[in-house]
Amino acid sequence: MTHSRYDAVIVGAGPNGLAAAITLARAGRSVVVFEGHETPGGGTRSLELTLPGYTHDVCSAIHPMGIGSPFLRSLPLERYGLEWIQPDIPLAHPLPDGTAAVLYRDIRATGSTLGEDSGRYQKLIGPYAEHWDMLAYGLLGPLRLGFQAAHPGLSLEMAGFALVALRSARSLAEQRFLGERARALFAGMAAHTMLPLEQPMTSAAALIEAALGHAVGWPLARGGSQSIAKAMVGYLRSLGGEVVTSSPVESLGALPPARAILCDVTPGQLLRLAGDRLPEAYRQKLRRYRYGPGVFKIDYALREPVPWTAPECRRAGTVHVGGTLAEIASSERSIWRGVPPEQPFILVAQQSLFDASRAPEGRHTLWAYCHVPSCSEADMTAAIEAQLERFAPGFKDCVLARHTMGPAQMEHYNPNYVGGDINGGVQDIRQHFTRPTVSLNPYATAADGLYLCSSSTPPGGGVHGMCGYFAAQAAMRGSLRSTGSGGRESLLAPAGEQLHR
Repeated sequence: MTHSRYDAVIVGAGPNGLAAAITLARAGRSVVVFEGHETPGGGTRSLELTLPGYTHDVCSAIHPMGIGSPFLRSLPLERYGLEWIQPDIPLAHPLPDGTAAVLYRDIRATGSTLGEDSGRYQKLIGPYAEHWDMLAYGLLGPLRLGFQAAHPGLSLEMAGFALVALRSARSLAEQRFLGERARALFAGMAAHTMLPLEQPMTSAAALIEAALGHAVGWPLARGGSQSIAKAMVGYLRSLGGEVVTSSPVESLGALPPARAILCDVTPGQLLRLAGDRLPEAYRQKLRRYRYGPGVFKIDYALREPVPWTAPECRRAGTVHVGGTLAEIASSERSIWRGVPPEQPFILVAQQSLFDASRAPEGRHTLWAYCHVPSCSEADMTAAIEAQLERFAPGFKDCVLARHTMGPAQMEHYNPNYVGGDINGGVQDIRQHFTRPTVSLNPYATAADGLYLCSSSTPPGGGVHGMCGYFAAQAAMRGSLRSTGSGGRESLLAPAGEQLHR
């Protein structure tokens, strides 16, 4: 074997790239991460985008997947400055009548806001919330038939989940719930998929988001989402790993020698980086990879909190603004027809209500985005603010400054957001488990020693690190396979320990 300076080189210091590096470093492998941006973090960066003293999360803001991830929960990130803040209310969904459906940590309290559907909601979501620790490792990863066969209890739970999750969100909500309150709450969580709610498997996101809300909450990171990346980098360096910033990678040939290269990039970027290393048949498969809709995002500096009509919204970390199930479904369908919606579904985060470090004393921030067609050039500012005014009259009077980012600006900020797609590719039933290609090992490419570890691999988008974790496992079974004990057991231990706690 030729001498390598590093066991592994990682391209991209987003959550998944850092997760891959940490997983390998914990197993005793030497790793270096190259990041083109001046700061690590990918989708977990925070910046002053509007006015001095106002800290805004550039992409991700609320982290149920982060606190619920078996991998991230196995890391001592609190030692490196990460502090989760749990809002009083994880999620509120204002309705046209001036009230709100509310997801509380307590599932019974949630049911009390859903009228006649209280018991139905608890029956549907309760089992998944109760068994989240068991389900998490099975849901947040690739298909692993051998693993599930070795854990029959998990297989039963997964089978039960799959029967429900494969349904479209609209059909499930309309069949299971009698009233608009529960239907709207469910639809808002399903809309995180950025898919039409009539598509199969859109129920899965709503079930997972609701279960997470009750099991672990929908927290934010004190000081900004950047704190997550900062803690991961700190821990990686304590393990001997290196992180090199302001170092964009234009070609894999420019990287230092290593036994494995793991890329936190999209399939399109991998094609450009790898060049002729990939055989043409595999390159053709990557070219067929599908990217989804984009986002239009506004960050606000506010003189005071948002004057929501529904009082519960004033205590919520996240607010889903979109009205009824029918309204949300119409908005998401419009996007897939290539038409920006007139009344968009908006995801809103109110970090400064719970984290005083985000804004000057007495002032506030607001984080809001809606879905738009891929590469759309539409300015959604007026549409977003009309929706906010609908449920919070007087909102516009609170605005001190705003900063907007459309799909082009999102992709410029992070090349992984192709056309503004923050999920790393469409996550529909065709591509959820076949990202980036149909393979029992989706992380290994057709080139020896080259792996993909981005959200374009299972389980897809979100700040959870599981794509990087499983990619590192694949590398340890492949080009980094040890001839001795070499730490293989320690690589597999963290998630396994979490699974059985």
